[in-house]
Amino acid sequence: MALPVNITFFALSFILLPVPVLPAVGGTADQAPQSDAVTIETADNGSNGIVRQNPPRSSRDRRDSATLPDDSSSLQSRVQRALRECDQHFQSGKTFLANQQVSEARHEFDLAVDALMDVPDNLPDRAVLERRAEEFIREIHKYDLESLGAGESPEGLSFTQSPLDSILDLTFPVDPKLKDKVLESVRASSSELPLVVNDAVLSYINYFSSPRGQKVFMFGWKRAGRYRPMIERVLREEGLPAELIHLAQAESGFMPRALSNKACAGMWQFSRFTGSMYGLNAGVDKDDRLDPEKATRAAARHLHDLYRQTGDWYLAMAGYDCGPLCPERAVQRTGYADFWELYRRNALPKETRNYVPAILAMAIIAKDPSAYGLPAIEQDPELSFDSVHLTAPTSLALLADAADAPVSDLRDLNPSILKNAAPPGSDVRVPKGRGPVVLTALEAVPDAKRLSWRLHRVSSGDSLPVIARRFGIQPASILSANPALDALWFEQPREGEFVLIPAAPRPEPIHKSVRAAAGQRKQGARGSAVAHAGGKPTLHSRTASHAVQLASATHAKARRTSNR
Repeated sequence: MALPVNITFFALSFILLPVPVLPAVGGTADQAPQSDAVTIETADNGSNGIVRQNPPRSSRDRRDSATLPDDSSSLQSRVQRALRECDQHFQSGKTFLANQQVSEARHEFDLAVDALMDVPDNLPDRAVLERRAEEFIREIHKYDLESLGAGESPEGLSFTQSPLDSILDLTFPVDPKLKDKVLESVRASSSELPLVVNDAVLSYINYFSSPRGQKVFMFGWKRAGRYRPMIERVLREEGLPAELIHLAQAESGFMPRALSNKACAGMWQFSRFTGSMYGLNAGVDKDDRLDPEKATRAAARHLHDLYRQTGDWYLAMAGYDCGPLCPERAVQRTGYADFWELYRRNALPKETRNYVPAILAMAIIAKDPSAYGLPAIEQDPELSFDSVHLTAPTSLALLADAADAPVSDLRDLNPSILKNAAPPGSDVRVPKGRGPVVLTALEAVPDAKRLSWRLHRVSSGDSLPVIARRFGIQPASILSANPALDALWFEQPREGEFVLIPAAPRPEPIHKSVRAAAGQRKQGARGSAVAHAGGKPTLHSRTASHAVQLASATHAKARRTSNR
């Protein structure tokens, strides 16, 4: 952990429905493809407006297909109607949820899944429909989590125990048969970090090869996939061995919001003091220590400074754990600037003595996990995103509206944002491919209104009174916020277009500081994870029933196919 001077701490999945793709910012509708063109209509002052998406050229044909006779020649149209009806209910559910009408939202989500489940089994595209149903259920699950608080600003950080906290004070036996095997494996692999194989390292290899140790190793190494390309790139740019990625595995298990009982935070466990030395600002609204890339850059530079101070990567790793003065004083007392000599002389704290061998063991196992009896590890997919620069404070709810994604997805992509809004000057990450859409949508919202206003995506059956009723505001307020529109436009609004909703700002939840959260952990929360949902069921029963029903239908179909 990085103590003072060193004390320590979305792939996104989206429904595969057609997503509007905006032309480059500043483009016109004439320049964009006719099928998915988006334009911005603004008032004379250029501040208010509506993000308008032209409907696909075939939308009229799809509407007409709803009147086709119900026979074998219309099977394809039935699939399209089911998908369209599902999307309509899904969008309505999102609108209800945005207005905190949870019961209505869940009812619409149920109807969305019903629309797909009611299609006959003999349709030629039934498999496509089943896959879409699975995707909808996963997406609905995310929004359902938000209704229980997963999308709200957390009242503090998750209390995540370091993966090694419970084992660094322990000793493990050494398998005498293991040494030759490990030596052969190390010789056959390449490493930028010297990989020493001795009894201390072998004891941890033996532990991580055990059933219990495998769980500890696999927990972090699976999550590493989200950040591994970024971390390896930063380490390479800073001239550090790639194997130092395992410090993040030891410190936090690659959890960006990890917090220690010493108030060290983030994937690389920086204290406020040490983090500030490397440009990590920790404020009430935003904490850079929780930003994966900024914290990785700071950790790389801190390790580089420790290496220049000690001249040895093992001593640098020890200094990262117990502070730079710790190994320096041990060297002065003993006269040995060698980690393993300090290890033998008990010149370092016991936790630090075991910290380095444990990391070396993880680095060796990661070269070939199967050689040590670990099952195949499928790492999480790398997080991919676009970045949008904010010029004004902006609520995550508004960003989620523009990106057509749950607020929880934006929180996963932006763990350093502590409240329900991103401060001005922030570079906010949004799902990959949604950057231009979000940027164009934000241009339609006045800067002073980005904390409270919302965007509503028009769906089938929407009208001015319906939209106003859903958001609990007067129709005249919607017309005032969208001067480019009038009541006549709302009589036949086009699906997929966005309307500005002038909503009143909601009170911000009380923010709990990192120091207060760490103090609470000291009182008994150590090693536990705080679930924002408070232990409530996160998937309502009807949707869960649909998931079971879908799985049963898929399994039965597979059995029928195998019996032919």
